[in-house]
Amino acid sequence: MDEQATVERRPARRVRAGRMVGVVATLVATALTVGLTQGWGRTDQAPVAASAAASSAAASSAAASSAAAVPTAPVVLNGTDDAFIQLLIPMNEGALALIDQLDTRPADADPSLRALLGELRKAHQAELRDLRGLLAAGNVPELNIHEGHQMPGMVTEASLAELRAAPDAEVPSRVAALIRAHLAQTVVLCRGEQTAGGSPELKALAGRIQQARTAELSTLDNRPGAPTTAPVG
Repeated sequence: MDEQATVERRPARRVRAGRMVGVVATLVATALTVGLTQGWGRTDQAPVAASAAASSAAASSAAASSAAAVPTAPVVLNGTDDAFIQLLIPMNEGALALIDQLDTRPADADPSLRALLGELRKAHQAELRDLRGLLAAGNVPELNIHEGHQMPGMVTEASLAELRAAPDAEVPSRVAALIRAHLAQTVVLCRGEQTAGGSPELKALAGRIQQARTAELSTLDNRPGAPTTAPVG
């Protein structure tokens, strides 16, 4: 009987995973549509005026406030909510793996980047606790449906392998490019969740994460020696 139940559950999990991939695609498409109507990436936008220090402080403050998202009662998650969480968890885990790998390289490489990544580590760890707390409150199991997928902004094992093989002199710029793609894509996803999500608790958390990512991007782009890039958010 137990073996039969296990066999019956496996197709159901595959069907749910397939549906989740479809909802993720819809979430990304929604976010991109909203972004286009709001003029993301326009070259006529004014640069962020805050200094790097102020941006870092804003990022830390936004990350700290995310603790309020942990619910004390059950929450209801719709398909977009579920897809957002199930995508952002592996994205944050990939970013943390990237930060950990930089710790194995020469410590004198780009100190301003290392300082930012130290703040990102704490913020991402806090976000993972909040995201998993919302899944638990929604009685939804965590599913790594994107394992092995090349999702936008996702730090993959292939990316980490390339970084391990890169000369020390190239590591800071490679790390900065990967982390910027991650931060920018998270802004896109947070906008999509706030547009199409159903859970007030998760939409509020997405708003705080978006605010933190915008500040983190400003810090990344305004650090000494950083290349000029179009603003996000």
